[in-house]
Amino acid sequence: MIETAEVSKSFDNIKAVDSITVSIDEGRVFGLIGTNGAGKSTFLRMLSGILKPDEGTVRIDGREIFENPPAKADFFYIPDDMYFFSNAVPNDMMLFYSKVYPSFDKSRYEKLMDNFALDKRRKINTFSKGMKKQLSIILGLCAATKYLYCDETFDGLDPVMRQGVKSLFAGEIAERGFTPVIASHNLRELEDICDTVGLLHQGGMILSEDLDEIKSDIHKVQCVIADKEKENKLIARLDVLAEEHRGTLTTLTCRGKEKDILNILQEGDPLFLEALPLSLEEIFISETGVEGYDIKKLIY
Repeated sequence: MIETAEVSKSFDNIKAVDSITVSIDEGRVFGLIGTNGAGKSTFLRMLSGILKPDEGTVRIDGREIFENPPAKADFFYIPDDMYFFSNAVPNDMMLFYSKVYPSFDKSRYEKLMDNFALDKRRKINTFSKGMKKQLSIILGLCAATKYLYCDETFDGLDPVMRQGVKSLFAGEIAERGFTPVIASHNLRELEDICDTVGLLHQGGMILSEDLDEIKSDIHKVQCVIADKEKENKLIARLDVLAEEHRGTLTTLTCRGKEKDILNILQEGDPLFLEALPLSLEEIFISETGVEGYDIKKLIY
């Protein structure tokens, strides 16, 4: 288990991470999502022991991570911009990581490189961004560590490769209790793979919950109620995160149980009423809006 307690980090007068307390269970995919500049990369660097927190603690299986080589041997970190030796070929990096990680699986490396159709003897600096991402993921998986930290893992991968990587992660989890921690701003990419998500905003953690529990507590409904005065009174009884009106159609995103929300709106004798599926992206927009971050200014 990975545990942080009141972790904070500042750079000069900029608070990059602010008092984050979170637990990441083994054998589950943890998605770290947030806006650009929310502190995702800084938080991953502290989990990796690259940065020392100004305040708080970071532990992996009960051990402090900073300046603790035995603890660091249990994870592999893939930054957004993966570093490779100058003029290195993939086999050079394989040999390097096989010395760093005693359990590095060379035979699997050979197989995955062939499966991904990557030339093991071609200079990495001639690879495309997507090819470099593929190589870094292969090296990370073959290191056979308990934890894998990924910063924008799917950025640069085409749809087929994205699904292939997700399948590899799922296989690792099923076989050996593997735990990926994936930081991304691409919510749609995380929705179908994550068990738990942590939502970062302006350096703080707004929520950290199982995805199924998050979705069970926030719902989207549409209704048409002829009596607008009655509609407004009913809406006032709901915990509304977002509200939109298009003609006579009202769309609400509310916190609470779906059954309770629908029962309240039924009191208005609606001409039309239905619950709609809610995506992780919509939940993110709703939650950040509650915290005072108007994301609509960026996307509209």
